[in-house]
Amino acid sequence: MSTASRFDPDIARVAHLMADAARAAILPYFRSVDLAADNKLQDAYDPVTEADRASERAMREILGRERPDDAILGEEYGTTDGTSGLTWVLDPIDGTRAFVSGTPTWGVLISVSDGQGPFYGIIDQPYIAERFEGRPDGATLVGPMGTRPLRSHAPRPLSEAVVFTTFPEVGTAQEGAAFHKVASQAKLTRYGMDCYAYGLIASGQVDLVIEAGLQAYDICAPIAVVQAAGGIVTDWQGGPAHHGGQALAAANADIHAEALAILKQG
Repeated sequence: MSTASRFDPDIARVAHLMADAARAAILPYFRSVDLAADNKLQDAYDPVTEADRASERAMREILGRERPDDAILGEEYGTTDGTSGLTWVLDPIDGTRAFVSGTPTWGVLISVSDGQGPFYGIIDQPYIAERFEGRPDGATLVGPMGTRPLRSHAPRPLSEAVVFTTFPEVGTAQEGAAFHKVASQAKLTRYGMDCYAYGLIASGQVDLVIEAGLQAYDICAPIAVVQAAGGIVTDWQGGPAHHGGQALAAANADIHAEALAILKQG
């Protein structure tokens, strides 16, 4: 039986309830002049705000009521064990640096994983009211222009490709050098879009997103959305990416193979 045929629609129902609740929790804080951010790190800047915490609390409250047997992995409040074999992986605000800067490229990430990885996901951008959803039977975007199906871009060579990453450094010095080998051959490279870049892959605007140093909650929802739209997401060796670390998200298998060959060279 295929994943699509055995997909439980209750998962989508609850996920949308969670995304709606996260929007309501976050938006009062966005672009607030009084917004305070704590720094998680001593030698770098990794902010967390009350909006992050409020968002995750709101989503966990819904899960506790609607699906108490499922496990949870969240960025701010850690792991809650479950018995169903399913895990909800939550990033209450992916791109908090963007959030505190007032740019609308951050998002709420919600996904559901089984033993094989994520099979359902949402990338939600509350401020511009765009919600990218990936499920076993396809991907959709709901936004100001209505609802439409998503399909990633058809194959084209790297020389014509659009490549995104969040930070110019892209992890370690070695990882950064490997990324820039790919980027140097692309038509256009852009930075700083956080999870929104993966939504752009799913909607056919972007060919590649290449990142490193990720956590599971950074990448599980993007994997589900991109793959539901016809793309592919792996690590830089072509293996699974849902545990975090390196990620290569591509619009199709052809551009994925071309980029992967370069990344493997280091």
